[in-house]
Amino acid sequence: MPKTILVTGATGYIGGRLVPHLLGQGRSVRVMVRSRRRVLSRPWSGDVEIAVGDALKPETLPVAMQGVHTAYYLIHSIAGPSGFEELDIKAARNFGDAAKQAGVRRIIYLGGLGDPRADLSPHLRSRQHTGDALRESGVPVTEFRAAVIVGSGSISFEMIRHLAERLPVMVCPKWVYSRIQPIAVDDLLDYLVSALDTPESRGRTIEIGGADVTTYRGLMLGYARARGLRRFMVPVPVLSPRLSSYWVHWFTPIPAKITHALVEGLRNEVIVTNNLSQTIFPHVKPRNYSAAILGVIRDLDTGRIDTSWSDAIDVSDDSESHVRIESREGAIIESRRVLANAAPAEVYKVVAGIGGKRGWFFANWTWSLRGMVDRFLGGAGLRRGRRHPDDLRVGDAIDFWRVEAIEPDRLIRLRAEMKLPGRAWLQYEFRETPNGTTQLEQTAAFIPRGLPGLLYWYGLYPVHSWIFSGLIKAIARRTEN
Repeated sequence: MPKTILVTGATGYIGGRLVPHLLGQGRSVRVMVRSRRRVLSRPWSGDVEIAVGDALKPETLPVAMQGVHTAYYLIHSIAGPSGFEELDIKAARNFGDAAKQAGVRRIIYLGGLGDPRADLSPHLRSRQHTGDALRESGVPVTEFRAAVIVGSGSISFEMIRHLAERLPVMVCPKWVYSRIQPIAVDDLLDYLVSALDTPESRGRTIEIGGADVTTYRGLMLGYARARGLRRFMVPVPVLSPRLSSYWVHWFTPIPAKITHALVEGLRNEVIVTNNLSQTIFPHVKPRNYSAAILGVIRDLDTGRIDTSWSDAIDVSDDSESHVRIESREGAIIESRRVLANAAPAEVYKVVAGIGGKRGWFFANWTWSLRGMVDRFLGGAGLRRGRRHPDDLRVGDAIDFWRVEAIEPDRLIRLRAEMKLPGRAWLQYEFRETPNGTTQLEQTAAFIPRGLPGLLYWYGLYPVHSWIFSGLIKAIARRTEN
């Protein structure tokens, strides 16, 4: 019988990527989440056991722990209420005690890199104290300590990436010269998964990092170079971490409470101080920062964002909201939902017939105008039309869009090929409701390229908002004809 692996934080950035890696190896996986609804949208949700539990509510843990061999502890309270340090310790102790009572053989924990003898920030100190709290239970703990995780959607890297994208000139307070050893998210996952079959890692604290040691200045300039952006950094003798946190908050989508905790930690050097990871895991060959950046850009260019730091953060918008706009993983995303009085197959058929001679169903003159502008700029405009008025397949051109993905009666995703200061997608999802109608969700995503891209998005947003609002309503009306 396969050993059951428990993954906590499965709706978070690392947990959401770890689960499919474990499933790909044929592991038996159970996830512990606070809300079953939050995990059901994941493509792997049908391949795992789902246990509802909260590490801050010890009475909910025994069921999640039953029969578990190894548990991944990927819980962090930084996005929760104030006093996250105390919450982290309390949650870890509850989890460790429940694991001990259930006979769990090992806990694998991802903490923060940093010299424990140094004056660490409260955030970094909390990450290390959390590992200590887990060990108090007596269950063997494998603790990995990492610095900035380089990956699309990683909260620390998103902070770096947004600053490099949005600010042609950046002031450089003292903390941007702190040394750091970032690690690519795929290399981090290799370590986490490999620990399952590496008994030498039991009970060990293992520092992990990529092949390069750089600075936060190097991280920003390295990203800018890879994106073809010219950036200038001006040294300044002031701008404390606290003041910097407000500055970072204004230029990134990360809430001020989180930026304050993260920026405070930037004054600490976070580099690997021993070769234990190489000794225990000689087969893991961490890549350098340049290679890690190429992986991020490849994900952004293809629109592949598996998970995000914001996935595990509760937002004020509930599931009934009709319009939602957010900025995440480099993309500005606007989602709209309507209820169409038809089955998903009928709604899908209407969307699949958009463009070409039929036009775009709403304010078609604006689409024609955009096509003329695109042709003036050297693009294809609307002259390509479409291959067939009704049939649609991946790779088809629809005016100045390209069909990127199709799931019949479930999803259509188009990638923009007009001239833009960035990359754009338009996606439609079709979900059947209990009464046989369809919840249609329209998502417009734009990844701006530097400041011109941001100006383009925000300058034209009132027009785009009007067009996209009218478009999704027009599609719903056509399904009723």
